[in-house]
Amino acid sequence: MRDDTAILPQCVNNMDFDHSELLTIKDYIRWGASRFADAELSFSHGMASPFDEAAYLVLHTLHLPVDTPDLYFDSRLTSSEREAVAGIIRQRVETRQPAAYITNEGWFLGLPFYVDERVLIPRSPIAEYIEKQFAPWLEPHEVHNILDLCTGSGCIGIACAYAFPHAQVDLSDISADALDVARINIERHNLVGQAEAIQSDLFDSLQGRKYDIIVSNPPYVDDRDMAALTAEFLHEPANLALASGHDGLDHTRRILRDAADHLSENGILVVEVGNSQYALQEAYPDVLFHWLEFERGGEGVFLLTADQVRELAEH
Repeated sequence: MRDDTAILPQCVNNMDFDHSELLTIKDYIRWGASRFADAELSFSHGMASPFDEAAYLVLHTLHLPVDTPDLYFDSRLTSSEREAVAGIIRQRVETRQPAAYITNEGWFLGLPFYVDERVLIPRSPIAEYIEKQFAPWLEPHEVHNILDLCTGSGCIGIACAYAFPHAQVDLSDISADALDVARINIERHNLVGQAEAIQSDLFDSLQGRKYDIIVSNPPYVDDRDMAALTAEFLHEPANLALASGHDGLDHTRRILRDAADHLSENGILVVEVGNSQYALQEAYPDVLFHWLEFERGGEGVFLLTADQVRELAEH
């Protein structure tokens, strides 16, 4: 079992969590943000700042929606509400768990997903292209089968099921634990029958299946970046969802090697490789990767057409 106290800054061990003078929602959001900043927490799992995360946790604990109007922020809390809110703020600081694991809730493309420490927290910029139905690379009516490879919580594949309601979507992962989470989300989004969870080590158990879209957010963190991860990332399933060898490309190399057998004639392959983008370009200098651009931020996602993938497989 991981000892979270071993990675806490000394200031956290001595932090004052007295909240006896606080009364309103606004008070607790400000106080929570101050505690988070003092503790030097990391906000790389969907939140942009200490204030955003404090507001999310306070509102969640009070069973209020994240878009609660500001006019309610001057509302006074009951004594039991105050204790509950202070408790979740303290939990975030002392355990360094990302907020999504504390609330068992992650968001992707405006959709809520159940998450826990068996899966990565949803945060891929690929959402922007799912929203666009991968235009201009595809005609939506021509998409019949989609594969979300290394699915984790299932967020990418389930978002694709919304974007392409007439397509069959396979959610594939090597982790049985991750697939249990994905099945929870399939049921929550009423997609039983349209989406199927399949245990597979990349393409190994998908023989004979072809797809118009293969989209993947595989492990891609290299050894150097793994050593520099903040405490929040250590709650995620590192060996199955983050680490991918010395240069971060162990999984991507296998995807590029085998994807040709699973793409339809006019299909596309979309893969997120994050900071390993530059190592990938060095490893495949003759491949003209289409690096997707994002209006809402993000990088390190490439797209290849089926013709490109087949040409790569032949060499």
